[in-house]
Amino acid sequence: MRILIITAGSRGDVAPYTGLGRRLRDAGHQVTVAAHPSFKALVAGCGLHHRPMPGDPQQLIRDWARATSREETRALTRAYADGLADGVAQAVAGGADLLLTAQGPAPLSRTAGEAFGVPVIGTYLVPALATARFPLPNAHSTDDLGAEGNLAAGRDVLKRAEGVFAGAVTALRTHLGLPAGPPAPAHVRPVFHGYSPLVVPRPEDWPSWAHVAGYWWPARPDGWHPPAELADFLQAGPPPVFIGFGSMAVGQGERLGELVSAAVKRAGVRAVVQAGWAEVSGHGTDVLAVGDVPHDWLFPRTAAVVHHAGAGTTAAGLRAGVPAVPVPVMADQPFWAARLCRLGVAPRTIPFPDLTAEALGDAITACVSEPSHHRRATELAHALAAEDGTAPLLAHLASHTAG
Repeated sequence: MRILIITAGSRGDVAPYTGLGRRLRDAGHQVTVAAHPSFKALVAGCGLHHRPMPGDPQQLIRDWARATSREETRALTRAYADGLADGVAQAVAGGADLLLTAQGPAPLSRTAGEAFGVPVIGTYLVPALATARFPLPNAHSTDDLGAEGNLAAGRDVLKRAEGVFAGAVTALRTHLGLPAGPPAPAHVRPVFHGYSPLVVPRPEDWPSWAHVAGYWWPARPDGWHPPAELADFLQAGPPPVFIGFGSMAVGQGERLGELVSAAVKRAGVRAVVQAGWAEVSGHGTDVLAVGDVPHDWLFPRTAAVVHHAGAGTTAAGLRAGVPAVPVPVMADQPFWAARLCRLGVAPRTIPFPDLTAEALGDAITACVSEPSHHRRATELAHALAAEDGTAPLLAHLASHTAG
């Protein structure tokens, strides 16, 4: 089949689909990933086709930071959603037999699938159906609110998410000649969630068409090899701590660089600092600043990972079997940070507004000095290695093709 994967957002919203796409390609399908132009090299480097999606998420995060009111933030988000609607329509018009959609653009993918007569399957990186078991990511609290409270919080999350795209969906339906109103059913179905049930067990109150498949590990770009400077640094001393904030904290690189250097000195460790969108720098003989490095290669060579607790980075740390210090900033990150603590692989969460050199240094010390964190991380990594998150989706597609 010609399979089109539709996603939008930061690198963490794209990279897992390179792994999923490569497995689908190896199974005989023609796979294209629709993502922002800045990720064309990432997608093509993994041997997959690319179709451009309008928008610059890095600029959007900058604009959010400069916004002076909630209404201005909403206007920026609506403009971004409107651009995505055009991109989804163009990507699907380019031809596909099946759409796999990330959660964010799912309302747009659902609309385009209806217009072009292409079936749509949800491939989500975070829990995306309300449940009595826990509040969904993006809820106002990560605490267990009780069955009714968890359900209410989850429904609120979904309502807010649908609201972001409501205007774009209405305009897209008009543009594609569809009748007004949402399609039926309201949800994309089936949905396969690309994380492990060992990390977030499947709630028993979810419908039968909602699956927790396991992680989709990002593909490593063809021909990649580690920079010589990084390889030399790793060999020159004990395993360092990884520190990176991914796509977060745009424009705060200088402040974070100084903070990180002080924290590393306080903890008495070596560190590899990933610049990310914040362009964090490193200072000192025991600190090395790097650009993009595949986490599946780097993380197993570290003593611990300090990160923003995005879904993909959280997964990479668990896969590597190393403990973590989560520093969540926004969106689903507090959910994953809390999950790491509950799993026993992190000593505590440091919300980004509370991040100081003292707090980070002390958390790193607690993370690397408490054997239980490393032991639990190792146990989880062994269990995750036995899973195949792509297999349930491949089985579904095989039965779909046979039908």
